[in-house]
Amino acid sequence: MPHVTDEAQQTLDDATAVLRSALAGDGDAVVGTFDAVVDRAGLAGAYGVAWCLAGTMVGDVAPAGACALDFPGIDQADYDTRWVARFVSAYANDDADTGEALFGAAMADGLLPDCLLTLAGSTVATLRSRAD
Repeated sequence: MPHVTDEAQQTLDDATAVLRSALAGDGDAVVGTFDAVVDRAGLAGAYGVAWCLAGTMVGDVAPAGACALDFPGIDQADYDTRWVARFVSAYANDDADTGEALFGAAMADGLLPDCLLTLAGSTVATLRSRAD
Protein backbone atom coordinates (compact mmCIF):
# COMPACT_ATOMS: atom_id res chain seq x y z
CA MET A 1 0.00 0.00 0.00
CA PRO A 2 1.48 3.38 -0.94
CA HIS A 3 2.36 5.74 1.87
CA VAL A 4 -0.40 8.32 2.31
CA THR A 5 0.56 11.51 4.09
CA ASP A 6 -1.78 13.32 6.45
CA GLU A 7 -2.06 16.10 3.87
CA ALA A 8 -2.97 13.66 1.10
CA GLN A 9 -5.52 11.97 3.35
CA GLN A 10 -7.03 15.36 4.21
CA THR A 11 -7.34 16.15 0.49
CA LEU A 12 -9.13 12.83 -0.09
CA ASP A 13 -11.40 13.46 2.89
CA ASP A 14 -12.22 16.94 1.60
CA ALA A 15 -12.93 15.64 -1.91
CA THR A 16 -15.20 12.98 -0.39
CA ALA A 17 -17.08 15.66 1.56
CA VAL A 18 -17.51 17.71 -1.62
CA LEU A 19 -18.84 14.68 -3.50
CA ARG A 20 -21.24 13.74 -0.69
CA SER A 21 -22.66 17.27 -0.72
CA ALA A 22 -22.89 17.29 -4.50
CA LEU A 23 -24.62 13.90 -4.51
CA ALA A 24 -27.14 15.31 -2.05
CA GLY A 25 -27.67 18.31 -4.34
CA ASP A 26 -26.42 20.70 -1.65
CA GLY A 27 -24.47 23.35 -3.56
CA ASP A 28 -24.08 25.50 -0.46
CA ALA A 29 -22.34 22.63 1.34
CA VAL A 30 -20.05 22.10 -1.67
CA VAL A 31 -19.02 25.75 -1.58
CA GLY A 32 -18.78 25.62 2.22
CA THR A 33 -16.39 22.67 2.08
CA PHE A 34 -14.17 24.47 -0.42
CA ASP A 35 -14.27 27.60 1.77
CA ALA A 36 -13.23 25.52 4.79
CA VAL A 37 -10.37 24.03 2.78
CA VAL A 38 -9.18 27.50 1.76
CA ASP A 39 -9.38 28.66 5.38
CA ARG A 40 -7.33 25.67 6.53
CA ALA A 41 -4.92 25.06 3.64
CA GLY A 42 -5.16 28.08 1.34
CA LEU A 43 -5.82 28.03 -2.37
CA ALA A 44 -3.29 25.23 -2.79
CA GLY A 45 -5.56 23.02 -0.68
CA ALA A 46 -8.60 23.87 -2.80
CA TYR A 47 -6.55 23.18 -5.93
CA GLY A 48 -5.63 19.76 -4.52
CA VAL A 49 -9.28 18.92 -3.94
CA ALA A 50 -10.21 20.12 -7.44
CA TRP A 51 -7.37 18.04 -8.96
CA CYS A 52 -8.63 15.03 -7.00
CA LEU A 53 -12.16 15.57 -8.41
CA ALA A 54 -10.72 15.77 -11.93
CA GLY A 55 -8.94 12.49 -11.26
CA THR A 56 -12.21 10.95 -10.18
CA MET A 57 -13.78 12.03 -13.47
CA VAL A 58 -10.92 10.62 -15.55
CA GLY A 59 -10.94 7.36 -13.60
CA ASP A 60 -8.32 4.82 -12.70
CA VAL A 61 -7.21 4.10 -16.23
CA ALA A 62 -6.11 7.32 -17.86
CA PRO A 63 -5.81 7.12 -21.64
CA ALA A 64 -2.29 6.65 -22.98
CA GLY A 65 -0.74 9.57 -24.82
CA ALA A 66 -2.13 13.06 -25.21
CA CYS A 67 -5.85 13.61 -24.74
CA ALA A 68 -7.78 16.06 -26.87
CA LEU A 69 -10.77 18.01 -25.67
CA ASP A 70 -13.79 16.77 -27.62
CA PHE A 71 -16.62 19.12 -26.75
CA PRO A 72 -18.49 20.52 -29.74
CA GLY A 73 -19.45 24.13 -29.12
CA ILE A 74 -17.05 24.50 -26.16
CA ASP A 75 -16.33 28.11 -27.08
CA GLN A 76 -20.03 28.95 -26.71
CA ALA A 77 -20.41 27.21 -23.34
CA ASP A 78 -20.58 29.15 -20.09
CA TYR A 79 -17.28 30.06 -18.44
CA ASP A 80 -17.59 27.42 -15.71
CA THR A 81 -18.39 24.65 -18.20
CA ARG A 82 -15.42 25.59 -20.41
CA TRP A 83 -13.24 25.74 -17.32
CA VAL A 84 -14.24 22.26 -16.13
CA ALA A 85 -13.68 20.73 -19.56
CA ARG A 86 -10.23 22.30 -19.82
CA PHE A 87 -9.29 21.53 -16.21
CA VAL A 88 -10.21 17.86 -16.59
CA SER A 89 -8.36 17.76 -19.91
CA ALA A 90 -5.29 19.17 -18.14
CA TYR A 91 -5.58 16.40 -15.55
CA ALA A 92 -5.98 13.72 -18.23
CA ASN A 93 -2.84 15.04 -19.93
CA ASP A 94 -0.91 15.17 -16.62
CA ASP A 95 -0.48 18.90 -17.21
CA ALA A 96 -0.47 20.42 -13.74
CA ASP A 97 0.93 23.71 -15.08
CA THR A 98 -2.18 24.23 -17.21
CA GLY A 99 -4.40 23.13 -14.33
CA GLU A 100 -2.76 25.69 -12.05
CA ALA A 101 -3.06 28.39 -14.71
CA LEU A 102 -6.77 27.65 -15.17
CA PHE A 103 -7.30 27.69 -11.41
CA GLY A 104 -5.52 31.03 -11.10
CA ALA A 105 -7.42 32.54 -14.02
CA ALA A 106 -10.79 31.53 -12.54
CA MET A 107 -9.71 33.04 -9.22
CA ALA A 108 -8.61 36.27 -10.91
CA ASP A 109 -11.88 36.41 -12.85
CA GLY A 110 -13.86 35.99 -9.61
CA LEU A 111 -15.47 32.80 -10.94
CA LEU A 112 -13.61 30.10 -9.04
CA PRO A 113 -16.55 29.21 -6.74
CA ASP A 114 -18.81 28.71 -9.79
CA CYS A 115 -16.16 26.61 -11.51
CA LEU A 116 -15.61 24.41 -8.46
CA LEU A 117 -19.35 23.92 -8.03
CA THR A 118 -19.65 22.90 -11.69
CA LEU A 119 -16.66 20.58 -11.30
CA ALA A 120 -18.33 18.87 -8.33
CA GLY A 121 -21.59 18.50 -10.25
CA SER A 122 -19.81 17.16 -13.32
CA THR A 123 -17.91 14.66 -11.19
CA VAL A 124 -21.14 13.39 -9.67
CA ALA A 125 -22.75 13.15 -13.14
CA THR A 126 -19.76 11.14 -14.36
CA LEU A 127 -19.94 8.78 -11.39
CA ARG A 128 -23.66 8.28 -11.92
CA SER A 129 -23.19 7.55 -15.62
CA ARG A 130 -20.54 4.92 -14.79
CA ALA A 131 -22.95 3.27 -12.37
CA ASP A 132 -25.62 2.85 -15.08
